[in-house]
Amino acid sequence: METYNKVIFHIDVNSAFLSWEAVYRLKSNAGEVDIRNIPSAICGDISTRHGVILAKSIPAKKYGITTGESVTEALKKCPDLYLAKSNSKIYREYSDAFIKTLEEYSPDVEQCSIDEAFIDVSGTKLLFGDPIELANTIKDRIYDELGFTVNIGISDVKLLAKMASDFKKPNRVHTLFKSEIQNKMWPLPVGELFYVGKATQKRLLSLGIRTIGELANTDLAILKSNLKKHGEIIWKLARGEDVSLVEPETVDNKGYGNSTTIAFDVTDASTAKLVLLSLSENVSARMRRQDVKAELISVSIKDFNFHTISHQRVLGAATNITKEIHMVACQLFDEIWDGIPIRLLGIKATKLKGLQTGRQMSLFDYEDYEKLGNADKAIDSIRKRYGNDAVKRASFVTNFKDNK
Repeated sequence: METYNKVIFHIDVNSAFLSWEAVYRLKSNAGEVDIRNIPSAICGDISTRHGVILAKSIPAKKYGITTGESVTEALKKCPDLYLAKSNSKIYREYSDAFIKTLEEYSPDVEQCSIDEAFIDVSGTKLLFGDPIELANTIKDRIYDELGFTVNIGISDVKLLAKMASDFKKPNRVHTLFKSEIQNKMWPLPVGELFYVGKATQKRLLSLGIRTIGELANTDLAILKSNLKKHGEIIWKLARGEDVSLVEPETVDNKGYGNSTTIAFDVTDASTAKLVLLSLSENVSARMRRQDVKAELISVSIKDFNFHTISHQRVLGAATNITKEIHMVACQLFDEIWDGIPIRLLGIKATKLKGLQTGRQMSLFDYEDYEKLGNADKAIDSIRKRYGNDAVKRASFVTNFKDNK
């Protein structure tokens, strides 16, 4: 294999939730049916038939069942569909084991969602051999030790590695180096390029651009006049021009952040704000554990076209109170969301201050911050002793009961 200065892997768990559920059941009962081999899906509350499909097996996919559709719709397509209730605790444990395995091969591991990560393995050839051999070693080890399969894409460009991992599945290793894009990527339909959603694809087709290669060879001025900045982004990606780096998570003493990739497109503000509440709880609890407050709150949204937008606000007083952080997050969300379906939401709290930082009182602010702070501390104490599920907000029980 040709030597490259940069070698990046993108590792993606095949049908993660369903695979992890299958492995857990098989380990608990060796005689259990492997739900990966039958029409099956992971969803919310089975008894009520509400909620959405979070993951489906390959046999279920043959019936046209898609992630994000309602359980009712899925059952119309396949009345014998086997439904399994989601188990977030088990899935998180398998995700953690997955990431820990990857970290044994490189310190540069960037987890981009619960079931996928990038690894920079540049310069590891003397330790682990040829990158393709290494990728197969990792793939096989994950299957042998953890019980589920992954796809691994290899490239010298980060987003091309992600493209490669989406080639034929499951349990495969694919390369897509810049030198290979003309043969492997350019013949593909333009809709298969990352950042090209349905609306963008329709616009490109109207311009006579049907393949990724045709996009790469289109005059950039034409794309910018029709698609603005986004036209330039997808043109560069089609040409393999991506300089983004693998960014491992580090201990951040300058801020506390949390984000989540949602298993289905969020299309209503109320659901998005419940997700923001969960993120606010996580971020604020971490700050309280470290005895700090934040003066700056930012919210980021990634839509189903992979466009990301963020907004931030400086607070009148530093805080680590969940309700206050969530309120600001919702205000920021309302300011930037344009109604496009959402795939990822994130919150970050920065400009940290110590607990001794005071609060300037306002004549028009009637909130009892001391009471809110004491309530947060009481909840933290209960969860620390009895687990995170010991105390749940009523809004989560009411609205997310089908996804727990």
